[in-house]
Amino acid sequence: MKNVGEAPHEELATGERSTRNRVARSVLDHGPSTVADLATRLGLTQAAVRRHLDSLVTDNVVEPREQRIYGARTRGRPAKVFALTDCGRDAFDQSYDTLAVDALRWIERTAGGGAEGEAAVAAFARDRMATQAEAYRKAVDAAAPEERTEALAKALSVDGYAATARNAPVGQQLCQHHCPVAHVAEQYPQLCEAETEVFSRLLGTHVQRLATIAHGDGVCTTFIPHSSPQTTTQSASANTAGRNPA
Repeated sequence: MKNVGEAPHEELATGERSTRNRVARSVLDHGPSTVADLATRLGLTQAAVRRHLDSLVTDNVVEPREQRIYGARTRGRPAKVFALTDCGRDAFDQSYDTLAVDALRWIERTAGGGAEGEAAVAAFARDRMATQAEAYRKAVDAAAPEERTEALAKALSVDGYAATARNAPVGQQLCQHHCPVAHVAEQYPQLCEAETEVFSRLLGTHVQRLATIAHGDGVCTTFIPHSSPQTTTQSASANTAGRNPA
C-alpha cells in the first residue's frame, strides 16, 4: 500500500534533484558562474543556489575557483565562481573518448610516430573540421559582417558547444562553454588548432585562442579583433590554440 505521508518528501527530493541539475546545466551553458549569476539566470534566491552548489561540490560535479580576469584588473578581490569538474562534464558528455583517443593513436603510430605521426593527426583534425565548417560557413556568410561572430556562436551551439559571443574592448570574444571532445583534445591539441584555423578562415581575420577547456580553463575563449586584415598565416593563428599565451 502506498504511504501517502511520504509522497510530499519524495516529490520534494525529486524537485531538489531537478533544480540541482538546472544549476549544473547553467554552469555548463554559461561557463564558470558566481552565485549571483546563477540566482539571476535561474530565478532562485542566492541562499538556494548556495545550498545546491554545496551539494554539487560534495558530489564533485562543480568546484569553486577564483574568477579569471582577462585584461586590466579592477580593485577588490575577484569573485568566487563555480566551474564544472571533469566528473561533472562526464555527466553531460556522451562522446566516446576512449575510442577517439585509440583511433588517433593508431593514426599517429601508423604514420610512423614522431613528427610524421603528429602531422597525420593534424591532417585528420583539419579534414574533420573542414566537414563541420560547411554548416558554419553558411551561417556566417548569411550574416552581416558585424554579426558573423554571433552567427558562428549559434552554429557551434547546434553542435553542442554552448557557444556565445560578447564584445571586448577592441574586438569580440567567442566563448564555447562546452567541448564534446575536451578529453581527447587534452592529448591531441591538433583538434583545437584545426578549430582555430577554421574560425580564422570563416571570419576572415587572424584570431587568437586565449583559453581552452582542454587546457584546464572553464571556457574555450577565442579573441576576434574588429575588422583586422588576416596578416598572419593559419599556422601562426594555431600556434597558441589549446594553450594559454600567458
